[in-house]
Amino acid sequence: MIIREEKKQDFDEVYTVIKTVFATAEHRDGNEQDLVMALRDSDAFIPDLSLIAELDGKIVGHIMFTEAKVGEDTVLVLAPLAVLPEYQKQGVGTALIEEGHRIAKELNYQYSVVLGSEKYYPRFGYIPAEQMGIEVPDGIPSINFMAIPLQETPKTICGSIVYAKEFGMN
Repeated sequence: MIIREEKKQDFDEVYTVIKTVFATAEHRDGNEQDLVMALRDSDAFIPDLSLIAELDGKIVGHIMFTEAKVGEDTVLVLAPLAVLPEYQKQGVGTALIEEGHRIAKELNYQYSVVLGSEKYYPRFGYIPAEQMGIEVPDGIPSINFMAIPLQETPKTICGSIVYAKEFGMN
């Protein structure tokens, strides 16, 4: 399996992967593939942190981290993570998250935030974001709003999160 930065020629296949994955996902809003397209054109987009998992020349997974703000501090938002159903539970998502975290650390990002499964993300070190001083957005279950420090001694942050406008959460 190869984990690499997404390229423009991957966009159509990534769109299909994301649409396929979220068609049957437990938590979805149905426009995850369109969100990725919009985020690519946003100020929050970080090309180095839009990654694909490729197996035998086929894209089997995708992850995107984009910028958000907590007070004056920039944090990352992990969203979405998509792995084709037939490749799930085989380490693809883990490889994408770990490589994303590795690159994010190199880029000196302090935190990554995710709104996701309280059963999945804690295995990577995500804990409830409120424990790190990040307020839970209204209407979001605190158990599903998590964060992880990316640096050994991250800067202390405090406040509410402001997502890229493309998320439609502000």
